[in-house]
Amino acid sequence: MSAADFTKLAGIFPNETVTHSYVQDIKLPGAPGQPGPGVFALITLDNGLDHSKPTTLGPNTLVELGTVLEGLKERAARGEIVGVGVTGKPYFLVAGADLSAVKSLENREHGLWMAQLGHDVYATLANLGVPSFAFINGVALGGGLEIALQSTYRTVSTGAGALALPEAFLGLVPGWGGVYILPRLIGPENAVKVMIENPLSNNRTLSGPQAFELGIADALFEPADFLEQSLLWAAKVITGELAPGRPNAVDPAEPAVADRWSAAVGAGRALVEAKTSNASPAPAKVLDILEANRTMSQAESAALECETLAGLMQTDEFRSTVYAFLDLVQKRSKRPAGAPDRKLARPVTKVGVVGAGLMASQLALLFARQLKVPVVMTDIDQARVDKGVGYVHAEVDKLLGKKRISPDAANRTKALVTGSVSKEAFADADFVIEAVFEELNVKKQVFAEVEAIVTPECILATNTSSLSVTAMAEDLAHPERLVGFHFFNPVAVMPLLEIVRAPKTDDAVLATAFELAKGLKKTAVLVKDAPAFVVNRVLLRLMGEVVAAFDEGTPAGVADNALRPMGLPMTPFTLGAMVGLPVAQHVQESLHAAFGERFEVSANLQKLIDNGVKSLWAPTADGGQEIPASTLSLMSFGTSPSTGEDVLHRVQDALAEEIGLMLDEGVVAGPEDIDLCMILGAGWPMFLGGITPYLDRVGASERVNGKRFHAPGVTSAAAAVSRA
Repeated sequence: MSAADFTKLAGIFPNETVTHSYVQDIKLPGAPGQPGPGVFALITLDNGLDHSKPTTLGPNTLVELGTVLEGLKERAARGEIVGVGVTGKPYFLVAGADLSAVKSLENREHGLWMAQLGHDVYATLANLGVPSFAFINGVALGGGLEIALQSTYRTVSTGAGALALPEAFLGLVPGWGGVYILPRLIGPENAVKVMIENPLSNNRTLSGPQAFELGIADALFEPADFLEQSLLWAAKVITGELAPGRPNAVDPAEPAVADRWSAAVGAGRALVEAKTSNASPAPAKVLDILEANRTMSQAESAALECETLAGLMQTDEFRSTVYAFLDLVQKRSKRPAGAPDRKLARPVTKVGVVGAGLMASQLALLFARQLKVPVVMTDIDQARVDKGVGYVHAEVDKLLGKKRISPDAANRTKALVTGSVSKEAFADADFVIEAVFEELNVKKQVFAEVEAIVTPECILATNTSSLSVTAMAEDLAHPERLVGFHFFNPVAVMPLLEIVRAPKTDDAVLATAFELAKGLKKTAVLVKDAPAFVVNRVLLRLMGEVVAAFDEGTPAGVADNALRPMGLPMTPFTLGAMVGLPVAQHVQESLHAAFGERFEVSANLQKLIDNGVKSLWAPTADGGQEIPASTLSLMSFGTSPSTGEDVLHRVQDALAEEIGLMLDEGVVAGPEDIDLCMILGAGWPMFLGGITPYLDRVGASERVNGKRFHAPGVTSAAAAVSRA
């Protein structure tokens, strides 16, 4: 690729937020009484914006960095500098490639140019003629971490967070040398952990100390004087006073290492199968390159990386991932559709929780930890109250034991949570949420009792998963104060909060609910008061179709594994057991009452519930699973079995139908909110882009609704046509 091609590529992105390369000459210090080794050129990567706008790598950024590095290479050849360092603005080295730019590359050639441009620039960094150093002061993701890997030496701050090669998660491969350098630096097993296991485990990242422990960095310094200490360390390395050791580094030519390499790749492939059912092409491509490059030169690996990256950039899976990650999780989640003006929100200085069971106790802990306001739980007797408060205290002690909170924070959190057998404790509360039995009359009684005690301004909230918020409010003196506030279990982990607006819920109540969600560090989506709202309605339609196929005579293994091509986090029967068969059946009954035969109520499932069976599957001695004969004897089946392909097709069409109806009903503002809910509330794979891009991709949207949920170019190529 020529310089003219690089310039042409950069010209395609005139609006790129450029991360500039600012160079500063620093005279390195020497040992006491000794002259320093000479002048050190320090590059600071900075886009000139505050820490809320991460530095990224687009074509113009790379061209500028390459030009700066070429100039430093010439200076090194003239003996003017003894080393080059790269660091970033506060909190960031670089947050990776500019995904918006990558997604907009409309043809394979431009993607190939982008990949080759990165390699060309990084090769200059790796071959300056003097040692290069990366001072990892903050976030270093993807191409940002690869800048560090291409440097001769690396230091990292103990305060640096989010170090990763997340490309397998994003639908790409580490395309600028990381997949070649990393296994040689830290061993193939650790490289698979960083490039495969972590990305496929909810995009887990490394801290600075973890990166140092693995051997990604050669030295670890505290944030307060990180740059100063890094420069002192670099001076010692340049003079030979220090020679960093790399105990995890390997030579792939050694037979023992070759065996480890093959084993690591095999373990990675098993992990990809378990996590994604190979429904996304990117993780397997990472492992293909890793497997091949054991016997390659770095230049050969670079060529393979570029070709692979260029191909993946044109896949709908990559576009869908960027849509899900960038457009939804990073952007739409911060500006919820339909949320009122936040200025209408009222302050919340005390929270009441009705109930002291597991869900109520989780809510109490969350409110106390995140809002740092008093929280009082009530229940029908002192024993239940004491158990709920005891649960909160025990969970705080666990956090303290794991050093996730300080002793002072632990004591403060415990002190904030109290219990009472009287709802009079809510008299001065600003927000009261119920988490009692999922029965409409019970909840209506609770709200009637609470409304008689609280102030006129106090907001009432329900954590119901499927019942009508409107019906709960109909007997209240002030129905406008009631809002749905539906959390997902486990409360501390699941990021989604469905905020349900009933017809009379007023804007101030709704605005307060959204501000509370933000304070609780949850992503809120506004939903209409409709049966089961979003996540449970979609999941129950999915599970209902699979259970129906099973009841009709489809073998359990076929029915339960039919959706594996969708790459879901667990099979339908496993999900049912995790949720609890009685809970799933209760929601299904609510949906059947609302929508009829689209949500069939399984007689077989009811027989299991009536007989105390908690899961269809039971483990076998050899590590497999089976349906026990005692469970089978409880059920009866039809004589119309389906193939796995039939079940998959059936579920796809059912979901396309249900989501189409939900959008027609105005349950949410658009398909983007359905996707956001399913990603954050149900663990729907990011590489599918959520549910609606997947249904577009397999043709179900057009088969059932006669149109796609998204216009071509949003989660697919601009010229995409139906695959129906």
